[in-house]
Amino acid sequence: MLSKEHKADGFMLVTSDFDYFCTVIIKAMNNEFMPVEEAIVARLKTVYDPEIPVNVYDLGLIYGVDVDEWNNVRIDMTLTAPNCPAADYIMEDVRMKVESIEGVSDVEINLVFDPEWNRDMMSEEALLELGFL
Repeated sequence: MLSKEHKADGFMLVTSDFDYFCTVIIKAMNNEFMPVEEAIVARLKTVYDPEIPVNVYDLGLIYGVDVDEWNNVRIDMTLTAPNCPAADYIMEDVRMKVESIEGVSDVEINLVFDPEWNRDMMSEEALLELGFL
C-alpha cells in the first residue's frame, strides 16, 4: 500500500511503510553518505603496518567498507600474511581511528584471508613508495 510521500530536491517519493528505503533514497539524493565514507578512507590512510612504510589502504589491505543508515561501519580487511605479528595492533588502530569520526556509531572489523593479499592489490603510490615501480 502506498502511504507516504517525501519531497527532496524537487523529487517526490511515494513509498510504502519502509522508512528505511525513504531515508536511504533521500540521503543519496542529498549526497549525505559521501562525507562519512570519505572521512573513513582518510582515517584509514593514517593506519600503518609498523613494518611497512605504507598505509593499510594503499597497501590494499582494505577489501570493503560498508556504512549503514545508522552510520554503523563494517570493514572487511586482510593482512599481508596470516601470521602477521602486528595484526592486533593494526586492527585496533583501524577500529579506534574510524570510531573517532564524528557521526560513526559502531565499527565492526572483519578479518578475511580470501582472496589472499598479494602485491597486485597495492596502489601505484604504494608501489612507488616501496620501489616496485
